[in-house]
Amino acid sequence: MSAGGVTPAFWKGRRVFLTGHTGFKGSWLSLWLNALGAEVTGYALDPPTDPSLFEQAEVSGAVKSICADIRDFPRRKSAVAGCRPDVVIHMAAQSVVRRGYEDPVETYSSNVLGTVHLLEALRQLGKPCAAVIVTSDKCYENREWAWGFRESESSGVPEPYSNSKAFTELVTSAFRDSYFRTEDSGQVTVAVASVRAGNVIGGGDWTQDQLIPDLMRAFLAGRPCPIRNPHATRPWQFVLEPLSGYLVLAERLSKDASQFASAWNFGPAEADAKPVSWIANELVRLWGSGASWKADAGPHPREAHYLKLDASRARACLDWRPLIPLNQALDWVVEWYGAYQAGDDRRRRTRTHQLKPLAPGYRATWYFENARSTICVPRNPFS
Repeated sequence: MSAGGVTPAFWKGRRVFLTGHTGFKGSWLSLWLNALGAEVTGYALDPPTDPSLFEQAEVSGAVKSICADIRDFPRRKSAVAGCRPDVVIHMAAQSVVRRGYEDPVETYSSNVLGTVHLLEALRQLGKPCAAVIVTSDKCYENREWAWGFRESESSGVPEPYSNSKAFTELVTSAFRDSYFRTEDSGQVTVAVASVRAGNVIGGGDWTQDQLIPDLMRAFLAGRPCPIRNPHATRPWQFVLEPLSGYLVLAERLSKDASQFASAWNFGPAEADAKPVSWIANELVRLWGSGASWKADAGPHPREAHYLKLDASRARACLDWRPLIPLNQALDWVVEWYGAYQAGDDRRRRTRTHQLKPLAPGYRATWYFENARSTICVPRNPFS
């Protein structure tokens, strides 16, 4: 097993049904699964941003891509039946707090009903598999504590996006306990777990109303970036960190569902929970000339001030731990968008940059191709 816990041999030839593959995290995971030799069927709407990492990294070549709505149950059921998955990773969702205020119907229908449709399709398929349902660290009832939330903390929050994620957790638990256990023998037919990650960052994220993409767009345009909540604290982590946790958990679910079919946190080291203003200042420093931000004093929807995750259970039970320090992750973010900005040079060549080891046995490689493509996943990015 590698330092990151992912076992390449497990994934080779494994059938994976991945929802949300056209999004930021989904694109990264699609590339990684393809590099591991998995047979990936992706199911999602067209890329949610323009530009998008899905197109920049040519992710469609790494998966069998089905562009459809997760709320379309007949289409979803047919796609699941066609894949006959060994592993399901459900990432498709409306993922922005501010958009939840603007369109609560879409937020609840996508996040809650979309999950119901997936789990019902798996129930009707009747084939054993491991299913990882991605929710959010914002599903917890946030009392602004100074310590990180644990999986046993209560859920329930007062704004639509976070509330929809809390409901998604309830849906996942209900299906697991009602349909995916054989009452007499206790045998699990579909091993279902939910996962909560921190604020995920990395190159290729163009999502509106999120800190890193907003800052990078402003820096690229040479204008100050307005920031709504500079004093809010969030658990920041590089995109490969939680994705490695999802893969490790799927492996364990496939082998021993009774021990691992539950909720899991995949968060950064405690020291990497930083205020928004700290992140903004670091990125201004790393970017250099022309980068700046300003506080946006206008009226804004309510958001939690303080949020941290406790991932001690994943460390103890899955042997998973964060490996990439926040300062290195921010370096990579600036490097990716700097390469995007220098498009003329990158169109003429492919540049490979070898990063220094960050932990025993760890190495990662970035590829920039034609100023548009980035593939940051060798056969195992933690090997």
